[in-house]
Amino acid sequence: MIELASTRSKYFIFELKSGQEFHTHRGIVKHDDLIGCDYGSKIESHKGSSFYLLQPGIAELNSTTKRNTQIMYPKDIGYIIMRLNILPGSQVIEAGTGSGGFTQVLASVVGSTGHVFSYEIREEMHNLAKKNISRLGLTDRVSFIGRNVREGFDERNVDAIFLDLPNPYDYISQVQEGLKSGGFFGSLLPTTNQVIKLLVALERYNFVFIDVCEISLRFFQAIANKFRPVDRMVAHTGYLIFARSVIEKKDEEAD
Repeated sequence: MIELASTRSKYFIFELKSGQEFHTHRGIVKHDDLIGCDYGSKIESHKGSSFYLLQPGIAELNSTTKRNTQIMYPKDIGYIIMRLNILPGSQVIEAGTGSGGFTQVLASVVGSTGHVFSYEIREEMHNLAKKNISRLGLTDRVSFIGRNVREGFDERNVDAIFLDLPNPYDYISQVQEGLKSGGFFGSLLPTTNQVIKLLVALERYNFVFIDVCEISLRFFQAIANKFRPVDRMVAHTGYLIFARSVIEKKDEEAD
């Protein structure tokens, strides 16, 4: 899989196959002219337009993921990864696989020694997510479980759990059972009333260090003599909620 980027900051990601051609409004590029070239090589279309052959990054792969549902933005994903302390070797549960955009990033970060357990009740979503994961060659790092999380998680003592569900507040007891003591919990919600319900549930189950935030991202025109903010920005996409699971010790009975 390669990324073909133009000098106008547009990119295209596709697999190279001998004998095929890539068509754009700026001309045709033959796959055979790309096969064997080093990353960073400059290529011209039959119209003389310039392109660069690059290895796609995880952000580009995520943004071009085939989807049937809205996937999370990189601005949110990066912060979630940090706040959930997801590292090589981490054991992570996500519920609400969707198209598998976040699953791809999780599988990339946990590495060959970690694992992602992805719960989704909709079979068609799991089938799409499996194809997207297979595209990156990360199938062995992800287990797809087709079940409602109301029935609980099979795994115990995992490092982190992330719920991308409309009603995460209904499943906090299941989260508590699956997380190790001190483990990391996270969720993404679009509305304030959902957040409030989740806060109540987290407090009920003795979660601590609860944070709610949102992240906005603004780009600037990277042109020296025209440096200014771009006309559009990725502002509010959802509320991020984080918390830690702890053990509440009961007071010892008096002698």
